[in-house]
Amino acid sequence: MIVAGDIGGTKTYLGLFDWQETRVAPIREEKFWNADFESFEEILEEFLQPPAPTDEGDEKAEDTESAESDEEKPQISPTMPLRAACFGVAGPIVDNRCRATNLPWTIDGHALTDTLNTSCVRLLNDVEAMAYGVLVLEPEETEVVHGERQEDGTKVLIAPGTGLGEAVLYWDGERYHALPSEGGHASFAPTTDLEIDLLRYLRTSFLHVSFERVLSGNGLHGIYQFLRDTRKNEPTWFAERLPTGDPPALIAEAGLAGKPEICVQALDVFVSVLAGEAGNCALKTLARGGVYLGGGISPKIIDKLRDQRFSQAFISKGRYKRLLSFIPVHVIMNDKAALLGAASVAARMGADS
Repeated sequence: MIVAGDIGGTKTYLGLFDWQETRVAPIREEKFWNADFESFEEILEEFLQPPAPTDEGDEKAEDTESAESDEEKPQISPTMPLRAACFGVAGPIVDNRCRATNLPWTIDGHALTDTLNTSCVRLLNDVEAMAYGVLVLEPEETEVVHGERQEDGTKVLIAPGTGLGEAVLYWDGERYHALPSEGGHASFAPTTDLEIDLLRYLRTSFLHVSFERVLSGNGLHGIYQFLRDTRKNEPTWFAERLPTGDPPALIAEAGLAGKPEICVQALDVFVSVLAGEAGNCALKTLARGGVYLGGGISPKIIDKLRDQRFSQAFISKGRYKRLLSFIPVHVIMNDKAALLGAASVAARMGADS
């Protein structure tokens, strides 16, 4: 058995797999909201804890069925030892240890060997794990929004969500190697007058304005606030609605629905900046193998990514317009790609140990 995990800024997915050589479905999988826990170790302990016994006489029929289902779920035990574990974490990994970027957690792979009773524990950057996941996705789990030609060659991954992650899949002529990156924290480079004004606006709040300050959930909200404060076009009914829910989600939903106009504009700016950075990454890595858009936001706004605004901003690189016109851009539709990638690495570690 192997354990794999995807530890994002908002939620954590954990899975127990009997993965030997090729991709298999998890035999146990759970989602945890990070805000409900003080540390990753708490989540891991809850996941590994066997289900509590129930008194059948005191349970309703559906509860009894649920308990019986839980009892059938495999647990890690001396008779079913853990071969390896791998976790993708939203933050830089140094010496198998990570101080999460958007969480008050420090996760130590060395310390987790005691918790999991295996010496094979590895931490990956979460987008590095997603990059490994790209290699095991089925064709129907991605959707092409730009370009057509697919070649063997380096691939690049950009994942806007709670934060902005980037990674590279380097092609050596025979196989791919995932390379972690913190490119999402590189300095935001505006390309239009409106984006220049956005940069000036954000600099009043942040000493360093990175791409993540624009291409993330909070980034979309920041674009909205910039338009609100400079264009004065926020309708009262929407201003009253924003505090009642998740602002980035409400803005994206309204932008896709076509009203109010401020949300349409905010989403347009977001898509243009995302396309521009995707084009930057494609040029920097010569990503003939394609660009992949992951994270929690991309699949939710795929209708916007299909239109000409994205493609035009992606190829708008002067003399390299023709090259970029052929490079395919895929949206990852499977939200478990990072979990699958971590599982594939754990399976390989277990086979080698």
